[in-house]
Amino acid sequence: MNETSAAPVTDLWPSAVAGETDWLRELADDDGLTGFMPPGLPDAAWVLHSMYEHELGPTGMSFVAYQRAVLNGGGHEIIPGLDPADVFGHTVGEPHGPGWHRLLWSDLARRTGDPVAPEGHLPCHRSFPSLREPSGWPVGITGPLEGRLDRTDWNRLVDLLTEHSPQGAETRCLAYYSPLLQRAEDFDNLRVRAGALADAKALYDHPEEDNWTPSNLWAQDRSWVLCTDYDLWATKVAGPAPLVEALLDDTHIEAVRLPWAS
Repeated sequence: MNETSAAPVTDLWPSAVAGETDWLRELADDDGLTGFMPPGLPDAAWVLHSMYEHELGPTGMSFVAYQRAVLNGGGHEIIPGLDPADVFGHTVGEPHGPGWHRLLWSDLARRTGDPVAPEGHLPCHRSFPSLREPSGWPVGITGPLEGRLDRTDWNRLVDLLTEHSPQGAETRCLAYYSPLLQRAEDFDNLRVRAGALADAKALYDHPEEDNWTPSNLWAQDRSWVLCTDYDLWATKVAGPAPLVEALLDDTHIEAVRLPWAS
């Protein structure tokens, strides 16, 4: 595992020219508003953003109903420490506290009968429809983060990218952030940062990015590129077959191939 430099993250990842995204714009044939989605280069896998379940299991009340009941003074604490103001029940980017454990998409799919990703569709808020209806996901299961990885997944993904990059931790990278992630949406000046893969974990704590992981991160030599689309619950990683196989075989990250989105 790489140790991040003691230098401030703003120094480790200074701004780069917006033109660095030109090749992605051409590759994805898209404006990058929610992220530039690459094709397989030559292979690709989708890293499924983590979800979590409380040891008490799912309850008979949805997060939406729980939030409404508590805020109106008629509810009680179902799960200790569960913030009724947070529909997804956990702090953005951070692992859950005591009593919570990771819930694999594959396990939830077997339990509900819903596919991990219906053919022709991408992992998003429409996934697991049996949990969404009629009033939303039950208290006790938290949905994946939309448009960002949590810290645990991000750190592990950086480790795997490092292991499968010829220059390892010294790999020069660029990070692009969708205008939708900016406090003042600036669609004319795309925000790009440049840095080393050794310092990529520090991006999670960049003071100007509010815990958002990059919409795109890619090696400067363009050997791999990832995309975390603003609207999705999964991150696409496109690159050489050994990297993709490592993602699929990893015991910490849950990744799948989606042939219709390769």
